[in-house]
Amino acid sequence: MSLWDWAVAAYAAPDVADACLSLQDHHDQNVPLLLWSAWVAQTGRRPDEETIEAACDTARAWDGVVVAPLRAVRRTLKAPVPDIDDGPRESVRNRIKALELEAEKHLLEALEALAPPPAGASRPAIDGLAATTRVWSRVTPRPALIRLADALPA
Repeated sequence: MSLWDWAVAAYAAPDVADACLSLQDHHDQNVPLLLWSAWVAQTGRRPDEETIEAACDTARAWDGVVVAPLRAVRRTLKAPVPDIDDGPRESVRNRIKALELEAEKHLLEALEALAPPPAGASRPAIDGLAATTRVWSRVTPRPALIRLADALPA
């Protein structure tokens, strides 16, 4: 199963979206990178430190240049804006939301291309999440990562 297909199914599981968005909004984590991290662990892939660094670099590039600016505009358009009718505002917001999702899909495809082939038994998702988060940020939000790992389908 491709990373994209796995991520869509995983994100739809109960509590996964909330756990991901909490990590994104409160701990400055990157949701596609988190999902990649869980996927590599659960599919028996063993990325080395260099691969994890490359994944983080790729996620930073996509997030900084494409995803975060789209997210900011989408969030700005969420609330009513004086002198802008709700219908057109929501129409534009929905198009931006679709572009944001498309950008995240491209990021997941780029991350999948970095992943090594499966090399053994699956590992707990928390192993992949923690390993990547240690490279991504100075603080590893372990309780929030455990919440996400526990919500992910096995």
